Amino acid sequence: MGKRVSHSVLDPLLTLPIKARYESFRIPKRLPPEAIVLSGHLSAILGAVGFAFATTTWWGGLLAAFGVTGNHLADVLDGTHARRTGQCRNGGELLDHFADPLSFSYWLVGICVGCGRLELAIAAVICLYATAVLTNIKAKLIGEFALARFGPTEFKSLLVLLGISLSVFVTIALPSVNVVDVATAFVVLLLAVGVVQLVVSLLKAIVEVNRHGGEPDTTEWEITADASDHDERQNRRVTSSKAASS
Repeated sequence: MGKRVSHSVLDPLLTLPIKARYESFRIPKRLPPEAIVLSGHLSAILGAVGFAFATTTWWGGLLAAFGVTGNHLADVLDGTHARRTGQCRNGGELLDHFADPLSFSYWLVGICVGCGRLELAIAAVICLYATAVLTNIKAKLIGEFALARFGPTEFKSLLVLLGISLSVFVTIALPSVNVVDVATAFVVLLLAVGVVQLVVSLLKAIVEVNRHGGEPDTTEWEITADASDHDERQNRRVTSSKAASS
């Protein structure tokens, strides 16, 4: 993967202090870091369930905030634990990067379920995965995995604030505040910002990989299937078709 660079605004405040206090969490040294990734994923699912109920129950928003926070803790500690205990594995890193966008998609879908706006969930998840794919392909081409200034930490912070806010609004039940409208406006605004950031990031990434990437890949695909096997399968299909028609 090469080096990892975070341009995040909040990482110095919400990520580095957690890493610095790794020892205080007393994580068993033999615990595989993949187990921490799994616990963070389960926490993300709890958060999604909370968001789905956040517009109708007082506890939904709190559960959502708890789930997102737990996911962030696990996401920070899994790599730190792997490095401190000498358990760094390519499979673990693959699992971590595979689970991260899934967690965000759970939360987006959960919020949209609470709003009754699944069409927004589809659009938001498409934007999310387009951003994730762009980040990973760019990392492959230039050898640097970079997080934007508005990255995962900022996104999670907004989600925690949303969860707490929805819980407060449901509890106090102000006539002037429609909780569903608040959640819907959040998704619409987040989607608009995400689309703009995706377009800008794509244009910048094209320039960056052309300037700093290695030699372009000019190799052809290696087809591993035997051509004779393909012809034989095709002949069997034709024979079967003729037999059926007769």
